[in-house]
Amino acid sequence: MADITASAVKELREKTGAGMMDCKKALTETNGDMEAAVDWLRTKGLATAAKKSSRTAAEGLVGVAVEGTKGAAVEVNSETDFVAKNEQFQDFVRTVTKLALEAGDDVAALGAAAYPGGGTVSEKLTANIATIGENQTLRRAKIVEVSQGAIVPYVHNAAAPGLGKIGVLVALEGDAPVAEMEAVGKQIAMHIAAAFPQALTEDGLDPTV
Repeated sequence: MADITASAVKELREKTGAGMMDCKKALTETNGDMEAAVDWLRTKGLATAAKKSSRTAAEGLVGVAVEGTKGAAVEVNSETDFVAKNEQFQDFVRTVTKLALEAGDDVAALGAAAYPGGGTVSEKLTANIATIGENQTLRRAKIVEVSQGAIVPYVHNAAAPGLGKIGVLVALEGDAPVAEMEAVGKQIAMHIAAAFPQALTEDGLDPTV
């Protein structure tokens, strides 16, 4: 049996993001073969993620991002509020929100989009479930855009810049100075976060409501 060194465990942790004990076990199971250990962890991670996929994910974060006159809001759920404070989870939400500006707000298409560093958004999410240890879901996304005007983002209870429990995008169409539109848009966005309106006008409401 190969002698599993601390440096080998550290290297595998840096490569995969898996826990120390899992890395040590992977190296032990594969007789110290680094690449085989990576595959072992990946297989274990997929199995772990599959087991967790039935668990309810009702917490998480909303990410908002604006580029010019286009904005994206993406909601990614986790099982507990604790995960919303995890840097790995926050980085994922932030990255996927930026990707949505190009990929659009269809969740299936967004999940199939290429993730920086390799693989797809869905594959990265599965890897996160395995390493963080909680079920997570890419719940929904929304794109808003104007031909001329401003998109104003706002997050309530921000966990980090552009990330929070409530995310709002206000689209203002017009030729007024952008700074003035942004000031008005922020006020509207704060009201939306507080009041959670279901439509812009009465005509936009579901008739049953």
